[in-house]
Amino acid sequence: MKIEMFFPMIPPTVTHQEKAVKIVNNKPVFYEPQELKNARAKLSSHLSAKRPLNPIHGPIRLITRWCFPIKGKHYNGEYKTSRPDTDNLQKLLKDVMTATGYWRDDAQVASEVIEKFWAEIPGIYITIETIEQNKEG
Repeated sequence: MKIEMFFPMIPPTVTHQEKAVKIVNNKPVFYEPQELKNARAKLSSHLSAKRPLNPIHGPIRLITRWCFPIKGKHYNGEYKTSRPDTDNLQKLLKDVMTATGYWRDDAQVASEVIEKFWAEIPGIYITIETIEQNKEG
């Protein structure tokens, strides 16, 4: 199975790493700042519209191309080598994909390709493929 989709948007740059902590009754309590909640809601809104009828089973390959609006002297299709880091972008995306029902657990993602580009049309391009298992024995 293969699912391909493109969500035209300015990709959120806030990452899952930006959770905050406050002290309540002398104990740390972690929470999501409003900017992170907004990014989660934005991704959820786009992803919910295209989720599969049933969660994908088995191993998955996830290919993600983050396309950011061109700034400065950059050009369309040029790799983006500045923040945010790809692993931080991907964590929030995979958490939202799990919550919206693409798969049961993001641990199923056994293969990933993550790229960041400057682009005339900003957005997130996602390909999900099931991976065939080689059965030996």
